[in-house]
Amino acid sequence: MMLRHNGTMTSIFSQPIVRPASGTHALDTESTDWQPTETPGFWTKPLLDAASGGTTSLMKIDPGAFAGLHSHDQLEEIFVVSGQFRDQHRTYAPGHYCVRAVGEMHTATSDEGCVVLLVYRP
Repeated sequence: MMLRHNGTMTSIFSQPIVRPASGTHALDTESTDWQPTETPGFWTKPLLDAASGGTTSLMKIDPGAFAGLHSHDQLEEIFVVSGQFRDQHRTYAPGHYCVRAVGEMHTATSDEGCVVLLVYRP
């Protein structure tokens, strides 16, 4: 779908967006389904699939779901949208943001369930 606003075209997609070379692009997250991950109770909605290898997605964690100690080979950024997210260090509430260095070992869980914005950067 294309929208025109002030002479500028905006694309609205129902699939993850690939890093655009130009223009403004939007994703209707309500039209996409949550996708299961390899960890039970953890679900994602990919938003941006960047050509550089970085990604942006929403992640939903079911109440009580737990991911044991692990790390990532990219910088990880987490912004809590709703609910409470917890790792081995603390509990993060809506509006909290944390960033993890490449290779930083951590756990992930949510007692009540949550949705976070998750960004991975090379």
